[in-house]
Amino acid sequence: MTGEHAYLELCEHILKKGAKKEDRTGTGTYSVFGGQIRFDLSNGFPLLTTKKVPFRLVASELLWFIKGDTNIRYLLENNNNIWNEWAFEKWIKSEEYKGPDMTNFGNRSQQDPIFKEKYKSEMARFKEKILHDNDFANKFGDLGSVYGKQWRAWKTSKNDTIDQLKDVIESIRTKPDSRRHIVSAWNPEDLPSMALPPCHALFQFYVAEGKLSCQLYQRSADVFLGMPFNMASYALLTHLIAHETDLEVGEFVHTLGDAHIYANHVEQINTQLGRDVKALPKLKINKEKNSIFDFELSDFEIMEYNPHPAIKAPIAV
Repeated sequence: MTGEHAYLELCEHILKKGAKKEDRTGTGTYSVFGGQIRFDLSNGFPLLTTKKVPFRLVASELLWFIKGDTNIRYLLENNNNIWNEWAFEKWIKSEEYKGPDMTNFGNRSQQDPIFKEKYKSEMARFKEKILHDNDFANKFGDLGSVYGKQWRAWKTSKNDTIDQLKDVIESIRTKPDSRRHIVSAWNPEDLPSMALPPCHALFQFYVAEGKLSCQLYQRSADVFLGMPFNMASYALLTHLIAHETDLEVGEFVHTLGDAHIYANHVEQINTQLGRDVKALPKLKINKEKNSIFDFELSDFEIMEYNPHPAIKAPIAV
């Protein structure tokens, strides 16, 4: 089975067969090891239809990676809040933080309505400072050597930098049959300096019959919240690189390590599983731009997207 049906089948499999495991967030998961789903990108863009996935957030995060940026200011400028918690945690654990106790804010904000209001107030104050205070943003908005840094400026032992993304595009263009079209975000030396070690750790491109395919290896997949973003993000990346290299799109192959459903997402997953799958939407990109590094949010449009309503769930930090 392929496409969204395969995603839903994976969800059912994890709920039925997944091992109960503890995790670093203290939330608990149902988990399986190993899995793979495939999307033929010529059949539609893989935004789930059994719940609404906000494409604007997917696209702005991908552009953030492509720019090599690691500071959440760009995301906040585009009203994207998906990385806030990790930067916020850095601030509230610092000596400069003078507000109310925010220890274990992720779980407490879900359980205590009074604490939740304090958390919302402190998060709003944090975002405002990131957007308007350069020194504060430089100190607390940066997430360390996360995806964009590794994609665009991998530091070598000789103190040089490697632009993996630019190199892989050139390799696809000049050596399409190569088996080395690989970009890695998993840099063992840099892991301690990352706010979160990369979940989507490595991706590889494959060219055949005039089509560009992409396979992602994801070491850790939050199947309900994170994985739908990852599917759409790498599908978009494949479209953009195919456009730049004058290729058609082929498949997006999503290969998983630890695929898990958080214990506090089970009700939401069951709601989603009760919904009918609809036709996938179409992606339109601005063909007047030729380089992946020139695209902005306004250059993308999702058409014919008629999903079921979004399903909210707490993020585990």
